[in-house]
Amino acid sequence: MLNYPRNSHSVNELVIGLHRVSQHDIAHVGGKNASLGEMLSQLSSASIQVPGGFATTVDAYRAHLTQDNLKKRIASRLSGIDVDNISQLSSAGREIRSWIMQLDLPRTLEQAVRDAYAGLGNSDSLPVAVRSSATAEDLPQASFAGQQESYLNIRGIDNVLESIRKVFASLYNDRAIAYRHHQGFAEVDIAISAGVQHMVRSDTGSSGVLFTLDTESGFNDVVFITSSYGLGECIVQGAVNPDEFYVYKPSLTAGQAAILRRNLGEKAIKMVYANAGNLATTQIVDTTAAERGCFSLADEDIRALAEMAITIEKHYGQPMDVEWAKDGESGELFILQARPETVISTRSSQVIERYRLRSKNTVLATGRSIGNRIGAGVCRVVHSVKELGQVQAGDVLVADMTDPDWEPVMKRAAAIVTNRGGRTCHAAIIARELGVPAVVGCGDATAQLTDGSDVTVSCAEGDTGLFLQGSTRLRCRRGLTSRKCRPCRSRSA
Repeated sequence: MLNYPRNSHSVNELVIGLHRVSQHDIAHVGGKNASLGEMLSQLSSASIQVPGGFATTVDAYRAHLTQDNLKKRIASRLSGIDVDNISQLSSAGREIRSWIMQLDLPRTLEQAVRDAYAGLGNSDSLPVAVRSSATAEDLPQASFAGQQESYLNIRGIDNVLESIRKVFASLYNDRAIAYRHHQGFAEVDIAISAGVQHMVRSDTGSSGVLFTLDTESGFNDVVFITSSYGLGECIVQGAVNPDEFYVYKPSLTAGQAAILRRNLGEKAIKMVYANAGNLATTQIVDTTAAERGCFSLADEDIRALAEMAITIEKHYGQPMDVEWAKDGESGELFILQARPETVISTRSSQVIERYRLRSKNTVLATGRSIGNRIGAGVCRVVHSVKELGQVQAGDVLVADMTDPDWEPVMKRAAAIVTNRGGRTCHAAIIARELGVPAVVGCGDATAQLTDGSDVTVSCAEGDTGLFLQGSTRLRCRRGLTSRKCRPCRSRSA
């Protein structure tokens, strides 16, 4: 651990140990890193383990942008672009990111990073994770899901320095530019920090995401956990159909049996460390039949994660969205990120919409439902980002999996359907925020569905979402209720 006194921030400090940071330092190191520091210092005694490390500050990012008049060039390039025009957005984002990557970090910043990395361990090839943390992250009404990047299993100082520049550049990913515009954030108010942490060997274990409420109904007496084998990027990207677990908080607190439900996911692939000598730091491999046939978490780990979730929620005083990892070598559970849940929990009183199909046509595909609405339109099967321009307002977007870069298109879709993904992936979070019905983890929807045909997507059947042939008539009833009164929405035992 770096030997800095906690909270002794100096003016224009470029690098700071995470253990010196608290939740009051969002303006200094962004929401993600501020939360990590808060948990390191305040929740370690409550058995919450967070990987140690350091962060570059927003002053480091701004110092990088003072080079070569970069800040003014970025502002000029973004001036007047139509963020809903995929071509304009892609061109501007690509050019800005290249400008940021072309410049070396300022010498003082580079030396500070070198010293901090050396302070993490004795090895000059210590594996670390380099993650983004933006100053506008985790504000109410904005999820910022997948807005910037994470770089895993980074070894050696030169690769760490490059990854930090990539984090800086990720502030201008296409999706991030468009999202900030739609949320009303001024570019001058946005900055970014890079967090550098010890790697957790979840490549040989498991990882996932949990919420301290039910993501669909908003019922806040459950912890909802998703889990799969390997590094966690596969779950958050929507590349796997994960295992799901629901834990009832009152029973857990009372020391009683508390796991309400277990849903076995397909878990077809996992992300692991790349083989030595590869240019890539991680790789995707198929899971074994044995791995696919059993749960990726034991009951004791499910309960332990739920207890951690309750502790974190109590500390922050609000429902939380938490990323976690289990080290396959030590068996320990770690918290990688904790941020406020920003969609369901921000609605203190809601208009509850009850949708119902007047008739049911042929079911073409099924998956996990996101939301409770019904959407209908023309089916648009998209195989790559190059085909996004074909999706018109009111179409039903169908893809193997979505990328957060697709957010400008997702917001104009009548519904979204994916082959892969679970309820805590980026696509699900964004669809939930936009109020767009989505069915994820359908398996082979892109192969089964015909582009250009009329289709209906129903999330009104409980856990199972339906993709139906033709345009189907529906009924909608509305009423007011409070979030506490809403039970878990599942209709299955």
